Formats: sequence, C-alpha cells, structure tokens
Amino acid sequence: MADFSASRRAIDPFDRAILRIIQQDNRMPQRAIAEAVNLSTAAVQRRIAAMEKDGVIAANAAIVDPDAVGLGITSIVQVNLTDEKAATVDRAKALFRADRDVQQCYYVTGGLSFVLLIVAPDMHAYEAITRRLFAENDFVASYHSFLALDRVKAGMALAIP
Repeated sequence: MADFSASRRAIDPFDRAILRIIQQDNRMPQRAIAEAVNLSTAAVQRRIAAMEKDGVIAANAAIVDPDAVGLGITSIVQVNLTDEKAATVDRAKALFRADRDVQQCYYVTGGLSFVLLIVAPDMHAYEAITRRLFAENDFVASYHSFLALDRVKAGMALAIP
C-alpha cells in the first residue's frame, strides 16, 4: 500500500490531466496522452513514473466484471466491533485486509466500525465467508449485510478536479 506521507510532491494541472486520462484507459499510448495534455511524450513518461514511485498511482490493474467470473453475490456489510481499542481495530483491519473475498474495507465513523464490500459466487459461499470473518471472531460484536440487487455503478476512477 502506498505511503501517503507529507513528503509527496505536489500534483499539478498536467499530472491531474494525465490521471484523468489513465483512469479511463491506462493502456493509452503515452504519445496520445502527451498530445491530449500538450506535453512531450518524455515528459508524460517521467510524470507517470514519478506518480507511480510516489504512490499517487497505486496500481495498474484490470477491473473485472464479477458476474463474468461467477461472482454473482455482492454484499455491503456493516461491522460493529466489541470495542474500539487500538488492538481490536488493528486485528480487524489485518483480518479484512488479508481476506481475498473482501474487495473493499473502510474504517468509518457514525456508530459503526467498518463497512466492507464482499463478493461471492453464491449464498452458500457467502455464508461461509460471514462465518469466517464475523461469527468466528470474538472481536466482532455484530454485522449486517445488504445484498446488492443490481450493480448500478461500479468503478475506481476518482473525480479529479
């Protein structure tokens, strides 16, 4: 995971323009990006490399349609811990971070501890996941699942100003 320290260089308007483009198509040739943002190809290449090094670009990955690979169950799960002590929160973070079925995990405010996005092939598998992550862990006080009926919008692109 990227280190979001204060030592990171500032992102300028050219970087922002490059990021907007590569969020939509990270396989676009750098010469085409250069034309679109009015820089040289070498400048675009240096900027992308610097943003990768600094952790601004955290990964280059394909976004896969879960239904296409047999993962038809998507659940948003609210999790409450038994307490909010640092050790308890850290145990939960480590468990959720390491689990491959947890697609996203957020430590949140507002009376909850975590909100997770979990995908599974079917309800039997989803039940096994909930047992493993929640029922079998003494630091989980309760959880509540919301099963998605339709994926109206999904993506990872940020609305970069």
